[in-house]
Amino acid sequence: MKRRIYIIILFFFIQGIIHNLGHPVTPAFVRGLEIPDYMFGVFFSAMSLGLMIGGPIWGVLGDRGHQRLYAMFGLTIYSVAQFFFGYIGSSFWMVIFRLIAGLGVVSALTIMTGQLIAYSDIKDRAKHLAYAAAASTLGASLGYFLGGFLSKNPHMISLLGTSDLRVIFLIQALLNMGYVGLIFWLYQEDTMDPQHALSKTSMMDSLKNLTKIDKSLLIFLISLTFMTIGSINLSKYIDVYFDELGYDPQQLGTYVMVTGIASLLASIFLVPLFAKVKRQLSFIGISHVMASIIIFYVFRGSNFLLMMYTFYMVYVVIKTIYTPLEQSYIAKNILPGQYGATMGLRQSFVSFGMVIGPLIGGFVYDQKPLWLFDFSAIAFLIGVLLLFGVYLLETGLTKKRSN
Repeated sequence: MKRRIYIIILFFFIQGIIHNLGHPVTPAFVRGLEIPDYMFGVFFSAMSLGLMIGGPIWGVLGDRGHQRLYAMFGLTIYSVAQFFFGYIGSSFWMVIFRLIAGLGVVSALTIMTGQLIAYSDIKDRAKHLAYAAAASTLGASLGYFLGGFLSKNPHMISLLGTSDLRVIFLIQALLNMGYVGLIFWLYQEDTMDPQHALSKTSMMDSLKNLTKIDKSLLIFLISLTFMTIGSINLSKYIDVYFDELGYDPQQLGTYVMVTGIASLLASIFLVPLFAKVKRQLSFIGISHVMASIIIFYVFRGSNFLLMMYTFYMVYVVIKTIYTPLEQSYIAKNILPGQYGATMGLRQSFVSFGMVIGPLIGGFVYDQKPLWLFDFSAIAFLIGVLLLFGVYLLETGLTKKRSN
């Protein structure tokens, strides 16, 4: 069992590297095609829409068996879509292929998260989710660094021709197909896994069952959407902001790599401590109030890089701690046999935030970049208010049961 968990965590690390190679060069790539800056948000939102649609579908399919096959198929779709995104040259078709990329890549994200929860003991669940999140974040940081390195290093440019930024997307697609081969070799399916209890349930019935979730969980998922709006606008428009301030892709990649290291250390040393906290809902709320204060302050600082490498790192640590606690809270509400489907539903709420956040954020950013970061802080505060509603509902249910 432990071997399977470690392999899944390794997969999250590899995905993080490969799936983020193109991110540090995308702003420059889009600008080089003379496409308006707001389309950067549209491209990201299109991919997020694919994640939102595909999450529950892949989750239900994974619960019915053949997880390895579905993960490989989805990732193959992602490779094809990323290649065409880099080489098609038309903004309309680039949006379409970003949508297809999202539909494909969410297969592995949803299925592997569901499997990680299924294979983990309840007491170790938050810890394993934290390790997977840290592996993904560290991988993403390395991916950013390598993407920037490939585009700027003279030896790489001479060897691979990466001054043509389209080549980065070709490299990403090829590496991703290598990852598909690794999944075929290493991924093990357990035919006795309790998830296969859904094997006799129709696809539509399984999707309908997701509409019957508790009210408190539904409000929690809505709060998660607002938290995602805040966090995704920060992560994506920091890329653009770095570019606008004159920093090159390699400097952006180096910064993101440092955030990955900070996340890894927080996951190893801090998440196991906070996973033992009984009032986790209260901690999530307090942490996002702190995050809002940090965001309001950091982007008004006079020295941008100093702010990003100091105070903003506190936000990075907060986000690292929050993610596994949030997933663990949701996992407590999952019925046996619905791990993939429920985590797919979670992915839909996350992805909805990833769709509307950058779409609104793109137009806000065009007006004034500072307003975009303020908008993110306000989204966190709205999420906190919704968490307070979850707390009131749970407290009321507890009192009814005690009476």
